[in-house]
Amino acid sequence: MLVPILITIILTAITVFYLSSILSKDKNKKKGGKKTLTLWNECNAKTILMNYVKNVTNESSPDFIPKEDRIAIFDLDGTLFQETDPVYFDFRLYKYRVLDDPTYKDKATEHQKEVAHEIEGIFKTRIFPEGIVLRHAAVYAEVFKGMTLEEADKYVKDFCKRPSEGYNNLKVGDGFYKPMLEVIEYLKDNDFIIYIVSGSDRFTVRSLIEGHIDIPKNYVIGTEARMVATHQGDTDGFIYTFRQDDVMVFEGKLLIKDLYMNKVHNMIREIGQIPVLSFGNSGGDSSVANYVLTNKKYKGLSLMLLCDDTERENGDIAKANKFKATCEKNGWIPVSMKNDWKTIYGENVTRKHLNKQ
Repeated sequence: MLVPILITIILTAITVFYLSSILSKDKNKKKGGKKTLTLWNECNAKTILMNYVKNVTNESSPDFIPKEDRIAIFDLDGTLFQETDPVYFDFRLYKYRVLDDPTYKDKATEHQKEVAHEIEGIFKTRIFPEGIVLRHAAVYAEVFKGMTLEEADKYVKDFCKRPSEGYNNLKVGDGFYKPMLEVIEYLKDNDFIIYIVSGSDRFTVRSLIEGHIDIPKNYVIGTEARMVATHQGDTDGFIYTFRQDDVMVFEGKLLIKDLYMNKVHNMIREIGQIPVLSFGNSGGDSSVANYVLTNKKYKGLSLMLLCDDTERENGDIAKANKFKATCEKNGWIPVSMKNDWKTIYGENVTRKHLNKQ
């Protein structure tokens, strides 16, 4: 009788030890390991970010932030995704649609072609003509007129499969900064809520990030193009009733360009509270960075990327130095792509044309 009892006790102890070991490993995996930003060099920005996260997730800290209020905002172009191959993703997509797409280029209007040629000029000079951002936003909405969400999604994803113009071993849709993707996972593992607030078209961004950044679609905020029902015609949406044989399509009209103060407006409208953490890379993100630092309830932190890598990226030293001074003046934490990151796109990805400065 004693032997079976001993065997039962031993088996129970082994089971408890085994389960405890698994739970302990899962807990450790949740708290550490790959969550320490391994693609970053030891640097001031990494130290500040990790100390901030450690501080605001510590329940005993006076700066503790509850999970539901840990909202982090990321810009897209130049912050999460390349904007130098040779320009913004939605600019490149528009230029292809108007000048190269055999299914559309013969339908493009003269004005659409004019804007596309302006963007083509940016490819060569990296100089943005005055007003091009708004001109592009308006015609970008036009060239997808009549498309359903599903058709537009497929169009973006097909474009993403094309080879990168400026990099070897890289497709257009894979131009995400790996150290920044690591930051998103690090924050998610520490129970932050991730939003992307972009100057690019919201629906385009949703398609672009799929398979790279796992966040709900309604956590993507961006430039808005108006949509209508297929049988709506010119009837105002306040009057028209959606029919069961209707499909939503793009009307071809711009509603709002999500840049500068418009980013703050849209965040207030869709999030309803001030975020605590932001990441950007330009003056277009300055309103968001400052807005985060006005949070009186919780401690905020704003980080900005500097385009200072001219070997792994198509950087601009003069621009980076100027923006670094702006960061220091405003209390934003600068992130050096050149010095702070071990890689940008992965070691097998190289520039086709080096433009050292």
